[in-house]
Amino acid sequence: MSAINAMNVTFASTTSHDADTLVQIRIEAMRESLERIGRFDPVRARERFLASFDPACCRYILVDGEKAGFVVVRPESAHLLLDHLYIVPAHQGKGVGAAVLDAVLADADAQRLPIRVGALRESASNRFYQRHGFVKIAESEWDIYYLREPKAVLAQV
Repeated sequence: MSAINAMNVTFASTTSHDADTLVQIRIEAMRESLERIGRFDPVRARERFLASFDPACCRYILVDGEKAGFVVVRPESAHLLLDHLYIVPAHQGKGVGAAVLDAVLADADAQRLPIRVGALRESASNRFYQRHGFVKIAESEWDIYYLREPKAVLAQV
């Protein structure tokens, strides 16, 4: 993923040493949605994140050089998995998430791969993903799962 100049949004690599910071960003970003459904548990949030953390798939989202969140995109056998996309509350509602998702989708389109994502029930992220072309494909007790097929990429002349 490259820089998104119009918003001063850039990406930075993560390492295993960033795990605690990433967990805190996840907890801060998810707290309101999880509290609404009675599922806020910072210990579980930490354990779930660390169980699958791979710094090679994770990028900080920087706005004017400040850590505003992170994104994790994992290559799977026949698709990409948007495993995490978290924006801290101070940067939510400003188009940062949409700009990041646009970059993720452009990468998926360039690879001609569908992209899957899961969203917590009752979370505003469900509408967010649907607005960006994701279609519901499955549900579980706590999550709704979506798929977005790749769009045709015009060849550069």
